Amino acid sequence: MQQHQPYLNPHQTRSREPDTYENLLGDALERCFAAGLHDLDGICARLNQDCVPSPAAQTWTPALLQQELKRLSA
Repeated sequence: MQQHQPYLNPHQTRSREPDTYENLLGDALERCFAAGLHDLDGICARLNQDCVPSPAAQTWTPALLQQELKRLSA
């Protein structure tokens, strides 16, 4: 019998499943990284280009992205 090792669970800090918005943003960020975008300006430009939803339908800016990632990580 294999023993459960919680430190190997990639979602061990989750208290719930991500909602649709969180999944859309996460998928969009993964596409940005896969395209070689790693700077906030480039990521925000791609999020806006791809019409990724943002809080209150605002234009993605580096400050907004930082604020939203901080909020979602709390």
